[in-house]
Amino acid sequence: MSTLVIDGHPDADSLVASLARRYAEAHGDARLIAVRDLDFDPVLRRGYHADQQLEPDLQEALEAIFAASHIVVATPVWWASVPALLKGFFDRVLLPKVTYRYRSNGLPEGLLAGRTGRLIVTSDSPRWFLALAGDSTVTHVRNQTMRFCGIRPVRTSRFTDVRHADEARRAAWLDRITADAERDAARAPRREEAAALAARREEAAALAARREEAAALAAR
Repeated sequence: MSTLVIDGHPDADSLVASLARRYAEAHGDARLIAVRDLDFDPVLRRGYHADQQLEPDLQEALEAIFAASHIVVATPVWWASVPALLKGFFDRVLLPKVTYRYRSNGLPEGLLAGRTGRLIVTSDSPRWFLALAGDSTVTHVRNQTMRFCGIRPVRTSRFTDVRHADEARRAAWLDRITADAERDAARAPRREEAAALAARREEAAALAARREEAAALAAR
């Protein structure tokens, strides 16, 4: 099972980064991309009304998304949302007609269908408060981003009340994400793995070719 883990925290020393690394290590067949290490403009300058050429790091990340059969996003809850850097990554990479499209009846269709997902989310607020406040970050990322693009099912690993967590509790959380990663790896349909991975690699290669062609036309 080819898995992509996207670490959306700007700080490499954060709990989110530690959880993302531990998940990738425990899974056994995972690639880790830390958004903070990518060289790209996180601002979608003209919305989706005009093309904004993908930087090489974003192009590689998009190809990794298409090549994966399981996608994991790790993020903290910041102001009932995600860090601006991760939001900019979503804006730039999850492009219309590439990762989703609208049908003739106006309903969206996710073009990342066939992939499963997991959301790893941390917050300083306790779990009960998130439920009271509407759980907006989970709704945003799990429902309106990952599922919107066709990734299903998306399981969630929550780590709350982080600001009061001691070292023993943080160590237990790392053990918990290890168990989540091992369970996700065990769910992989081994009989179909090779064929599915080959198909996704072909899809990623075709996407890269389309991007190169578009870039060449734009340079004329």
